[in-house]
Amino acid sequence: MADLSGAVWRKSTRSGNGGNSCVEVAKNLPGIIGMRDSKDRPGPALTFEPETWRAFVDGIKAGGLGLPR
Repeated sequence: MADLSGAVWRKSTRSGNGGNSCVEVAKNLPGIIGMRDSKDRPGPALTFEPETWRAFVDGIKAGGLGLPR
């Protein structure tokens, strides 16, 4: 399990509902990207390798995941 104790979490500027229904992402840790539910901050977090995270973000931007752009 990755150590996320030094993570600096950021919410999307596009989060809706006053920022209460979104995820937060931490990209300040070497070799790992963290993602957590903004409504359950002490709860579990997902971790990704930077290359995997980039492919995910690029897929969203390209509309390849069936989500609106």
